[in-house]
Formats: sequence, structure tokens, C-alpha cells
Amino acid sequence: MRTFLDQDFLLKTQTARSLYHETAASLPICDFHCHIDAAVLAANQPFRDLTEAWLGGDHYKWRAMRLAGVPERLITGAADPEEKFRAWASVMPNLIGNPLYHWTHLELQRYFDIDRPLTPASAAEIWQKANDCLAKPQWRPLELLNRLQVRILCTTDDPLSDLTDHAALAGRTGKLEIRPAFRPDRFLRVLQPDYPQLIAQLAAKTGPDTPIPDTIAGLAAALRQRAVLFHQNGCRLSDHALDTLPIRPAPQVSVDSLYRRRLNGDILTPDEAAQIQYVLLSELAAVYKDLGWTMQLHIGALRNTSSQYYDLLGPDTGFDAIQDQPIAGRLVQWLNDCQTSGRLPRILLYSLNAKDNMTLGAIAGTFAHDGESAWVNLGPAWWFHDQKDGMLLHIQQYSQVGVLANYMGMTTDSRSLLSYTRHEYFRRILCNQLGEWVENGEYPMDRTALDHLIDRICWSNAYRLFTE
Repeated sequence: MRTFLDQDFLLKTQTARSLYHETAASLPICDFHCHIDAAVLAANQPFRDLTEAWLGGDHYKWRAMRLAGVPERLITGAADPEEKFRAWASVMPNLIGNPLYHWTHLELQRYFDIDRPLTPASAAEIWQKANDCLAKPQWRPLELLNRLQVRILCTTDDPLSDLTDHAALAGRTGKLEIRPAFRPDRFLRVLQPDYPQLIAQLAAKTGPDTPIPDTIAGLAAALRQRAVLFHQNGCRLSDHALDTLPIRPAPQVSVDSLYRRRLNGDILTPDEAAQIQYVLLSELAAVYKDLGWTMQLHIGALRNTSSQYYDLLGPDTGFDAIQDQPIAGRLVQWLNDCQTSGRLPRILLYSLNAKDNMTLGAIAGTFAHDGESAWVNLGPAWWFHDQKDGMLLHIQQYSQVGVLANYMGMTTDSRSLLSYTRHEYFRRILCNQLGEWVENGEYPMDRTALDHLIDRICWSNAYRLFTE
């Protein structure tokens, strides 16, 4: 019987162990999509306790606690921090098969040198030891990131942000680069009640005498100004949450008229809003192409399914699910329109529904850019799929319809500063699959080729998003 979470965790063959320990383990981390707050990094203050560092804002853990029957006061409520931690500890023994079980114990080992499994019986000891660590300067946020060799971290930022926290970080992060990523989702959510006010805020940001843009081209021009500011602060990626795919406008439809109606307070239908989204998304693609950015499209989240809990707790609190809409037709139409008009930037495609992996991988391969590798590419396993089986399936399916050397590896997509062991988790899974192919005689033991492949997938492909 193997020891729990030993040095060869998830590595079943000698080849896998060699590939991981001698190559993958030492590579730096490029986390090009996460939701860590730049203000937390700029402040770089010690965490008050393990609950703040571990459970605050982590809706993965919140979801599991609710499913286990933990009362909300011990999750997001006003309970004492140690009470909340003990509630999490009470859930842990029941999470066999859930990635949170592995992630939790990797985090305890790598950040706090705690090998003991978290249970109700061990909770007091682990609480004390972890809190003793967090009180020391070397466990502050920036130091934690450097400890796990994070070299690039992209926060997710609204176009109206002045990026003051990023400016405050300049010269303070050592080898670590903290860059903004451009997330203009609010400007595509045309049906939101405050949409006209949002456009007025954008106009004020672009200049005190700037009129409210009353055309989509004008809106895109205003967002271009913001994107240029982001570019000057190191941004090289945008990110869009496409919960549903936009609709190409019919020839007889004036999208600018629809947009003006919305600015005047009219209520549009979802299909009318989707036509505005299509045109604005295309205009933004042109902005990103001009700036040399990569555009990320996260497709298929079914958000805020419980109106009761949305009213109580707001978004991003663990009440999102997987959408099952068809995506291929509308996506191809949009990609093709961008390509034929010369405005197709480098793109990463993500879907929250595993049924779409092969679809997106096959679609990506049809939008080539002469002389460039994987101009349109499948992003990493995302959200509900960044677990052992999901990552493995993603790697296998990507290799079947693409060129595995182009795979983009792993992102945390996380709000937790203790989540960077997920990159280790992915690397172990990758090396185990490569080792299996080698030992099954499906790929030669060509160590130079294998090491190069691992370097590209775990580090270099992502790093090139910021250097090309």
C-alpha cells in the first residue's frame, strides 16, 4: 500500500516519476488566468489566520461545505474563524474522490510542512501550526507566491480600473511579474439595469469632455483607450465570460439603433442584446489583434442558479453550474467573420461542459494563422474540470485532435493565494500520462523530446503569451 500523498503521488511508473521529479517539478509557474485581488498583493499584509487565507472567497470549499450540511453561518456567516476552520475539517474525511481533498493536503504540505491529514481530531494542531507560520513575514502573499516559483500572475481587472494597485507593486515583487488582464464583461451585459450608467462612467474615464459613445464603434474606441492603458501596464490578455454565444445581426438590423435604445433606457430582448454583443465582441477582437494580445473566451457557465442565495450572498459564492447549450455554429460564425475581416487575435477557448472539449479542439484547428502554432487554441481544463479525471481527459482529447506540444497547461482560476499547488497536481497528472505512453510502447523513450514537451506545456507556451 502506498503512503498517503508521498513524493510519488499520482506517478505510477518509473518513467513518470523521472519526468516529474527531474523536469516538471522545477519549472516556474505562469498563471495567466486567476481572480486574486491585486489590492491584496499590493498591501502584502500577513493573513490574520488560516481561515482568511484558505476559506475566504474560496467558493469551491464553500460549495462542498454546503453539500455536507454545514450551516451558512459557518461558511460565509459571522461565525468565529476557528469555528469555520473546524467546520471545514469536519467535512474533509468525507471528500474522498473530490479534488479538494488532494488540493487541501498538497497546500498543507507545500506551504506549512504539515503531513498529517486534516480531520476533526487533527484540526486544533493544524490550526495552531499554520497560524504560527502565517504570522511570520515569509508567509505574506508575495512571499508565498515566490515560494512556489510563480513568475507571472495575471489578475482579472475591469476596464474602468486605474490599476493603482499594479502601479504600487512595481519594483516590489522580485522575480514575480504581476500583470493585469482586461475583463470587459460588464460592457457586454447589455440587459443589466445599470448599463446606461456604466457607459457614462466609461466616457468620464476616457476624458472629462468625452461624450457618451452612441455607436458600437464609439464604445469600442473608448474601450480601446482603456486597453492601451492596460497594455502600458503589462497587460497582454483579455478575458470574456460568454455564458451564451452572441448572435450575428440580421442584415436588416441596425445594431447601433438597438444600442441607442438601450442607452435611452429601453428594455431589449435577449436576442437583441446578443446582436449587440456579437458586434462589440468583434470590435474588441480587432483591438486585441492590433495590440498583439491573446483573447480568452470562457463559454458555458450557468451562473447564479439559486435566486434565493444570489439575493443573500451575491455572485461567485458557489451557486454556478454547467450550461448545456450548443456552441459550435455560433462560435464558428463569429471566428470566421473575425478571420475574414482581418481582426482575429490569438484566442484561447474554454468550455465548462466536457462534451465541448473535442468540439472546441476540432474548431480551433480550422482557424490557422500562417506560420503560427495554434493561433486559435483550446485552453486548460476549467473550473469543474481541473481535477484528476477532467485534466486527464482534457490532455488525451487535446492530443487526439491537436498537437500536444501546443497545450497551454494549467491556470488556477482561483481567488485563493494557496491554490498554486494545483500546478503541481496538473504536472503530476501530465507526467503520469506521458510515462504511461512511453512504458506502453506508444512513444519512444526520447528524453530530449519529452523534456522539451514538458517545458512547453508547463511553462514556455504560457510564457510566450507575454513575450511574442
